[in-house]
Amino acid sequence: AFADSFCLPAENLHVVPENAADEAAVFTEPLAASCQILEQVNIEANDRVVLIGAGKLGMLCAQVIQTRGADLSVIVKREKQRDLLEKWGIRAVGQESVPDGMADYVVDCTGSVEGFNAALQLVRPRGTIILKSTVSGMTPADLTAVAVREIQIVGSRCGPFDKALHLLQTGQMDVLSMIDGEYPLDDAPAAFEHAAQRGVLKILLRP
Repeated sequence: AFADSFCLPAENLHVVPENAADEAAVFTEPLAASCQILEQVNIEANDRVVLIGAGKLGMLCAQVIQTRGADLSVIVKREKQRDLLEKWGIRAVGQESVPDGMADYVVDCTGSVEGFNAALQLVRPRGTIILKSTVSGMTPADLTAVAVREIQIVGSRCGPFDKALHLLQTGQMDVLSMIDGEYPLDDAPAAFEHAAQRGVLKILLRP
């Protein structure tokens, strides 16, 4: 809430494990949203999964999906994302190298109107699009293709905090590598300006 202190109902609180650093714990909510994917669809080893939108949420989703042993490709536009994904053993590709209609699952984390249409091109007939994006306004889409190709669309938002905290506790997720800067609370305007730059991942505020 960008304040030194504030009040919450006790039932809203989750205990952060002792061995999880505060800098890691700030990723709990988006990591929980990433875990929600596996709560909703049964991604199995060797399923062909393509993720588009390699921002903060997309990079976490990629790490979570990787735990299932899927044949995962993440479409990237920047070297920083490519370097991190390769460090994690996840395939990073350009969109031009992914054939249309080949993916069993497409995860859309783009947050853009164009993202859903790209997902629609990449998914196979009777495949599934997992929609993590929220886009303001109406999104034009080829719903005829959805019907004719019998594509499933799964809306996916928040998720289980307990599972996210477990992943952080056991060190299965590398979130610290996604921190691109830290600012004191008094410098919040500069922090927001930094966070708004293209390609920047996580910016932290400290009291």
